[in-house]
Amino acid sequence: MPNLPILSESALSCEQDRLSSELDVTIDAVNDWLLAQQKSDGHWCAELEGDTILESEYILMMAFLGRHRSQECVRSAKYMLTLQNSEGGWAIYPGGPTELSATVKAYYALKLAGFSIDDPRMVKARELILASGGAMRCNSFTRFYLALLGQIPYGDTPCVPPEIIFLSHRLPFSIWAMSAWTRDMVVALSIISALKPCRKLQGDEAIDELFVAGVRSTPDLGKRMLSWKRFFYVMDKGLKVYEKVAPKFVRGRAVNACKRWMLEHMENSDGFGAIFPPMVYTVIALKALGYSDEHNLQQWALSKLEELLIEENGLIRIQPCFSPVWDTAIAAIGLTDGGLPGDHPAMKKATRWLLDKEIRVKGDWQLRGPKHVEPTGWHFQYANQFYADIDDTAMVLLALQRGPGSDSDEIRAATSRGVAWLLEMQNRDGGWAAFDIDIDNEVLTQVPFADHNAMLDPSCVDITLRIVELLGVMGYDRHHPKIAKALDYLWKTQEPEGCWFGRWGVNYIYGTWQALQGLHAIGYPMGDLRVQKAAEWLKSVQQPCGGWGETCASYDDASLKGTGKATASQTAWALLGLISAGEQGSEAVVRGVRWLVSEQNKDGIWDEPEFTGTGFPKVFYLKYHYYRAYFPLMALGRYRKALAGLSEQEKTEGAFREGSRQVASPHFNSHA
Repeated sequence: MPNLPILSESALSCEQDRLSSELDVTIDAVNDWLLAQQKSDGHWCAELEGDTILESEYILMMAFLGRHRSQECVRSAKYMLTLQNSEGGWAIYPGGPTELSATVKAYYALKLAGFSIDDPRMVKARELILASGGAMRCNSFTRFYLALLGQIPYGDTPCVPPEIIFLSHRLPFSIWAMSAWTRDMVVALSIISALKPCRKLQGDEAIDELFVAGVRSTPDLGKRMLSWKRFFYVMDKGLKVYEKVAPKFVRGRAVNACKRWMLEHMENSDGFGAIFPPMVYTVIALKALGYSDEHNLQQWALSKLEELLIEENGLIRIQPCFSPVWDTAIAAIGLTDGGLPGDHPAMKKATRWLLDKEIRVKGDWQLRGPKHVEPTGWHFQYANQFYADIDDTAMVLLALQRGPGSDSDEIRAATSRGVAWLLEMQNRDGGWAAFDIDIDNEVLTQVPFADHNAMLDPSCVDITLRIVELLGVMGYDRHHPKIAKALDYLWKTQEPEGCWFGRWGVNYIYGTWQALQGLHAIGYPMGDLRVQKAAEWLKSVQQPCGGWGETCASYDDASLKGTGKATASQTAWALLGLISAGEQGSEAVVRGVRWLVSEQNKDGIWDEPEFTGTGFPKVFYLKYHYYRAYFPLMALGRYRKALAGLSEQEKTEGAFREGSRQVASPHFNSHA
């Protein structure tokens, strides 16, 4: 990253004055836009955008039902074509490299929707697939779809035995040792794996042309003769033999147990798991279990998928799920940072909506988590009662402290329950994860169907320091035992450059922002050299334009940390981190704020085609369509408040001085 030209102290002071005069207009424009997006009942919910595996898997599922020539499928296929890259394939994030499994599924979906294999776009995709080894080189989840449609035998897919449902939650290989999202997928897939439903497509609806003679699905087992990957590969072979001789009553009991578990977890949910993959598998599993297309359960499962479809300009794209709780909490925080009073009608409605979404029943977390705490928490979607989300719960509680009547009995009670639950959900390493406690058995990442990179739910800095931030807002200090343990985890995971990995946002900018914001909230000394190193790293990756950006490729290649096209959300995260570190008067912050002000559109928000959200690192990324609004609003609002706290003497002396000086604490509480 090139060194940025240094502004003189007088130039820096003049720029701060200019920004001070422009901020009100800029912030008011974002406020107005965001308020206009609020739903009538008080919540916000932006589009959540993923890659084309959503559209392709939807079409492949519809092909299993015999509906792949429907208008929904044709329009979804046409949408996929708009995202085909120049070499003929499909990526999992804008500008990313071609991903083989995504490309194979896209090709097959397009063919099933009626596109000719002689279409130049299909020819280009096919040549690319064959050059990569063909369809058998796809990941295990893609091969399940190919087996479902009769293109390969189920023997070429990993065995997912339904008997796994009987394993105790105390065992390291049970479904309870898997992440919440994988748990749902495995239960549904185990039914499919056991019953092996198949609608064999032949002739013009087959994809024989995508297979390379002699290429098999055998994974790379490495050179070591003794390894967990090799052990599970042999185990998979053994399970396939067992399937042929297993007593029917044993297999039948296991399938029925999985069925009961699946049906139970559909209750008070936006679909099984309330996220696309298990929702699709539900439709297939129900069909395999004998439910007709007209059965009310099947109709319900399909209707929940159809709710995720977005039609625009004759094309259909599909969301992986809804994000209303997350969007509402952050929008509320952003608006109050932007100057909206807590008793504003919009905040009253948002607060009421969030309070009504509290989960008051025990979820899956109780089996491995605390038994004695009062059930509470908030999910991510509109309804998902079994999966209280730790990150969402913390964000909601932060938002509730901003709203009307934050000292009311109702909010105090909800906050007390939420904080007590969060404290008990801490992992043994001192961090917090997304849904459960200590889902960190690395051995599980070696099972044959673990190539979606989502078997575990490990601690991560971004969630951990959001919990710490909340605790700081609630009056806890850094000496509290839970916080002290979290800080030990934080310092152990700091990268040599000073930054932190971001699990749920792209990437090191996201993790570093939340780390600094959490430290600030508990009154941690910002002069600590480790804090200074983090702030210096953020400044070191600032771009000449003044903004910050980071590519999803930084998950694959750590040398790309903090590099990529500047975006509004990532610039906001960097600014929030620097302001938390006491750098509100710095040249880096001034440049970053100037970039946001200059890049704002006439409608009050920013263009951001890039994906800055993370589903599963290296596998699935997201674009939260409101990230380009409420995060910049948070940054600009907090900068305006910080700027008001800077004395004229601080300005003229150049509050930001390069080097190893000790940074004073910020002049404001970002959650006051």
